[in-house]
Amino acid sequence: MAKTQSPQDNMYDVVLIGGGIMSVTLGALIAQLQPTWTIRLFERLDDVALESSNPWNNAGTGHAALCELNYTPEQPDGTIAISKAVTINEQFHMSRQFWDYLARQGVIPPVDTFLSPTPHMTFVRGADNVDYLRRRFNALRTHPNFSELEFSDDPQVIASWAPLLIADRDPNEPIAATRAIDGTDVNFGRLTNHLAAYLQDHGADISLQHEVRGLRQHTDGTWTITAKDKHWNAPQRTTKIRSRFVFVGAGGAALHLLQRAGIPEIKGYGGFPISGVFLRTSQPEIVAQHQAKVYGKASVGSPPMSVPHLDTRVVDGTTSLLFGPYAGFSTKFLKKGSFLDLFTSLRPSNILTMLTVAKDNFDLTRYLITEVLRSPISRFRALREFMPTANPADWEYITAGQRVQVMKTRPGERGGVLEFGTELVSAKDGTIAGLLGASPGASTAVSTMLDLLRSSFPDEYLTWQHQLATMMPSLSVDDADTELASLSDRIPHTPEVF
Repeated sequence: MAKTQSPQDNMYDVVLIGGGIMSVTLGALIAQLQPTWTIRLFERLDDVALESSNPWNNAGTGHAALCELNYTPEQPDGTIAISKAVTINEQFHMSRQFWDYLARQGVIPPVDTFLSPTPHMTFVRGADNVDYLRRRFNALRTHPNFSELEFSDDPQVIASWAPLLIADRDPNEPIAATRAIDGTDVNFGRLTNHLAAYLQDHGADISLQHEVRGLRQHTDGTWTITAKDKHWNAPQRTTKIRSRFVFVGAGGAALHLLQRAGIPEIKGYGGFPISGVFLRTSQPEIVAQHQAKVYGKASVGSPPMSVPHLDTRVVDGTTSLLFGPYAGFSTKFLKKGSFLDLFTSLRPSNILTMLTVAKDNFDLTRYLITEVLRSPISRFRALREFMPTANPADWEYITAGQRVQVMKTRPGERGGVLEFGTELVSAKDGTIAGLLGASPGASTAVSTMLDLLRSSFPDEYLTWQHQLATMMPSLSVDDADTELASLSDRIPHTPEVF
């Protein structure tokens, strides 16, 4: 890919669509690795980090698989699979290393401006769940990354960790908890703003209130990006620029934009939007009694996004408690999107996918209908199961961000499947890529963007790996050499879908 010192004829090296944590993470990596490359970022809203990266639109857990039970499924033979938990834990630590590196270099403020030490806990009720959590604990602690994990089924010990879980609880109820003292609460909104400011200081052009409406590829592989300026007094309503590479990190809008780009790799993909509601309290006397992120276990038949959790949240210096999520359904793909989003995403290539997912996931549909119809009192009972002393007068409902779960076809199969993770879709020629899906998302942004750099810039990546290892020591140069040798062989022949 060619390099330029400044945009010429409106030609950029990299265009980022969407002002969330993914886009600014990719921008920061490129700014470090290729300082002369020109970058432009488009964001449709008034500022960056106003959708999924906003701190009130996500739980800010800093997903490290320390407390999330859906990352450690029980196998048919009763053993606990920990491989996914280990992978996510390693990915989060890679993000931590990159943030620490940037802070040491002085290009972003210290990490304590967006990251707060907050223990991560898992809390379960009932004899069967206690047995499962004990087996999960025994499986995880054999791995060095989880060697400090603690387990207890003693109410007094659990009360010392998180008093609100135990106060007024039936002493005869079987309970258990694990605790990871080195967990974190991450304000991804603040971090996104830090990284955006770094990009702007570096010379990147950041265009707020600019909505990308068109993506068209030329025969030389470059792209024309057409954006509408939404400022009321815009001197020019339509902006057209060209770029050698495009990243679509626009959250729920990514599916539409990749469809407009017309890349074959997006065929068969659909989106299933799910909204969320949390309960929040900032009452100092309540907040002072709980310093942890406590995840429970989803009800039988409920999807992973329904896992209840009582979280300490630190946003702009104020500590609150957040409980939820309560799922709902909206046809919007963005919190500030359109009710037509779901319908306008329909294509001949994804209708069968979406119909098959609807047929095969009736339990999810029933769950969403049940959640939508629940009364406020019924919803509050779920909090009382975690915190028996909870008083409705102390809590308020807030609307969280939209999640668009990935629906896709699998090679060689008819119909479609519903995925609950993130999916990186890259064009075969490496000139455009986009991110679909939701959790664990922000926490693994660095690892996900490294995957993108490997697939879209294989030749340059060979020269970047030593610098990347300096930024992130856990990224082994030897392993990277082996992986890239294989990658460079297959990039010209097959599209990369992560």
